[in-house]
Amino acid sequence: MAEPVSKPAEQIPDDGPPPRADDFPGCRQVRIPRDAIEDYDGRIEYWDARNEAAFIAEPTTTYHEYGAQRLARLIERIAMRRGSPIDVIGASDLAVRDTDGTRQRLLNADQVVYLHPAATRPRGKEIERGADHLPDVVLEVDYSTDARRRKLGIYESWGLPEIWIEVPDASWSYRPKSRRSGVTIHLLEGGRYIQAASSRAFPGWTAEEIHRALNEPAVSATTVDVLRRVADALAAVAGTGPDDDPLLHRERAESRAEGRAEERLDIVRSAVPEAFAARALAITPALRTWLEEVDQAPDAATIIRLAWECRDADDFVRRARFLTGNRDA
Repeated sequence: MAEPVSKPAEQIPDDGPPPRADDFPGCRQVRIPRDAIEDYDGRIEYWDARNEAAFIAEPTTTYHEYGAQRLARLIERIAMRRGSPIDVIGASDLAVRDTDGTRQRLLNADQVVYLHPAATRPRGKEIERGADHLPDVVLEVDYSTDARRRKLGIYESWGLPEIWIEVPDASWSYRPKSRRSGVTIHLLEGGRYIQAASSRAFPGWTAEEIHRALNEPAVSATTVDVLRRVADALAAVAGTGPDDDPLLHRERAESRAEGRAEERLDIVRSAVPEAFAARALAITPALRTWLEEVDQAPDAATIIRLAWECRDADDFVRRARFLTGNRDA
């Protein structure tokens, strides 16, 4: 669980010199004065009070948003099987303020994830470093941008524990041909990022598996198996499971009830003909039809007893239809 970063008085993270235009490819640079930044309503990739430089990303496209929104749906499946909520908030502002509350830095993440939201969910409209818990995972989708150029280093200096950088399969004219699609996972170790093959927050979820899940047109059986595996690893630590999720608890209870009902029907479908054979009673077409079509047997023992007590097949069918609620058939 990512903890709040202690913010000593008068200290702003050392996230490098004031930014330049080439630090944020795929963005345009504009000036937003300090006294206007609080009221700015647009999406800012990064803003720095030192030179009042703001970097505005290219207009979002379906290619950019698809991966970020797909992640939210994938993690919801993991959360349900784990049996406890996981918050995926969406594009979110992360801010650094000085001791008098004045905003000094502003950074926008494409997607942020909180594994234990009841305890760590941010309290305000933005995530403030030093006051709020930092996200367990941040996703950056580099469709027209390149988070590695400067943004990753800022995340590192701010102490974000885990960053995923996704380069979608869909191409973009800006992207160099040498930059291949895929996910890279960056884990904070000793204050520096190391690139890892799999997530720490979602144990065993590999970069290759994440990228495939974010780009496939529909969730595949392979991805479903991966999500189940990751959820089970989280559940083992939390001591929870699918029955702790309200929806899955209801679905599983209904499934168990349906399974028991089907078992009762199977018993009825085999026991009734056996009773008729033992009593040397003819099995008529009407009885065969009833056995094929019966879809509920609330009291299988009563139905079976009727097969031993009835006069003949017609008597059985008439009384059985009454017992199963199909009186007019």
